[in-house]
Amino acid sequence: METAKPGDSVTVLYDGSLENGEVFESSSESGPLDFCIGTGSVMPGFEQAIIGMKPGELKKIKIEAKDAYGLRQEELVHTVSRSSWSKEAEIKPGVVVGMTMEKEGKEHQIPAMITEVSEENVTVDFNHPLAGKDIFYQITLQKINDQEAADSSANPPDSGCGCGSGCSCS
Repeated sequence: METAKPGDSVTVLYDGSLENGEVFESSSESGPLDFCIGTGSVMPGFEQAIIGMKPGELKKIKIEAKDAYGLRQEELVHTVSRSSWSKEAEIKPGVVVGMTMEKEGKEHQIPAMITEVSEENVTVDFNHPLAGKDIFYQITLQKINDQEAADSSANPPDSGCGCGSGCSCS
């Protein structure tokens, strides 16, 4: 039986959870994940786990925080004046807001979570919500897709191998 290797287009089912068992993402909600091994469209540790798997095989993996969403960085937590927020803005802990930041002369919209609110200040955290956390995946390789089918018109040209960047598995 064929095993998955770099360059293969694959379809996987997965559940991503934290150490406490809380599921943060699952293909049961989003549908099977199609991607091409070696394109960088998924987390490297996730991709590496698929290599060598056979269709129907289930694997459980742990990806350490540093290799997942990175370590938590305190310098990404900022306190800003509450007066810089519009009066209509929903300002309370747990709300994710889009903040405009300038880098190298260009403005970028970056998500940040409000973590603390006082009468004068709002604390926002630009770390990914899963930064600093080890994550666990249960992965089932559903199938290794036929290369000819992956390249056919059944897949729109801009979808490539599932990453949406127009890559191809050839």
